[in-house]
Amino acid sequence: MVTVSLCMIVKNEEQVLARCLDSVADLMDEIVIVDTGSSDQTKEIARRYTDKLYDYRWKDNFADARNFSFSKATMQYIYCADADEVLDETNRERFRQLKQVLDEEVEIVQMYYCNQLQYNTVYNYDKEYRPKLYKRVRNFTFIDPIHEVVRTEPLVFDSEIEIMHLPVSEHGARDLLGFEKMIREGQYVSKRLHNMYAKELYIAGTKEHVLRAQPFFEQTVKDENRSADEVQEAICVAARGARLSGDSETFFKYALKGIACEGCSEICCELGDYYFDKKDYAEAALWYSNAAFDTECILSLRYKEQYPIEKLIVCYEAAGNSKAAEELKRQLGGSDEEA
Repeated sequence: MVTVSLCMIVKNEEQVLARCLDSVADLMDEIVIVDTGSSDQTKEIARRYTDKLYDYRWKDNFADARNFSFSKATMQYIYCADADEVLDETNRERFRQLKQVLDEEVEIVQMYYCNQLQYNTVYNYDKEYRPKLYKRVRNFTFIDPIHEVVRTEPLVFDSEIEIMHLPVSEHGARDLLGFEKMIREGQYVSKRLHNMYAKELYIAGTKEHVLRAQPFFEQTVKDENRSADEVQEAICVAARGARLSGDSETFFKYALKGIACEGCSEICCELGDYYFDKKDYAEAALWYSNAAFDTECILSLRYKEQYPIEKLIVCYEAAGNSKAAEELKRQLGGSDEEA
């Protein structure tokens, strides 16, 4: 049976930490908790489960804090968890079985991350594989009988374990401030973080957040080294910023770029919002319809599945088309029930 260290970084998690640890503590051979500056009862709760509790001076860098927690682990594998995650009894048993049968050649185990969308999470899925269990010390081995080389790609195992992500509050504002700090300091924003920043802005960003981010994303649109996906994300944010600031000329420049890039639900909603604010409900309805039924979202499911339909209902009611409005209400109600 392999041994596992649980490694966590926490700050002010008194509402959820015990719930998380109750669901995993007995599965772990070691629990390492790194506190980054709690002012509530988080550390007192952590001490009930482990004596390996460390203070860490926050440096506005989650990777550094996570690496520090990993450095304190001593078991064969490291399970990386956040305080708002929970394993139910079925998945606790799956984890227990995994420890018994895991081939020690496996270096990363992926588990299903089951997301709850009610707190504006940036993840647009209900269930998706994420790497969660890591071999602490990696052994390099040669492969291939001829022209042998060192295997550099990790051995990854996809498990059936499902982790419930159950947040009780939003972290969007905190994350957006982190992105803004990166840009101020001239740090390069990777493709992954570029996508996360755009998603955070669409899902949890205020008008002020979007306007502060707009120059960065406008630069992405002009950057020939950025991918087509990044450019499309940037177009959405730049268009939103221009619309929110009342700069119609710039808004249409980016909106048209977005349509030329095959369009997406977010750009269609931006056009819908522009005409809605002008009380041109017929034109707004056209774009909301495109968002809901003819395009796909790239940043937030809300701009495909909920928001445009809600706005279409208002447009139809304003136009006196009560029959179409009622049909959409039934459709929206049915989607809510299914969810």
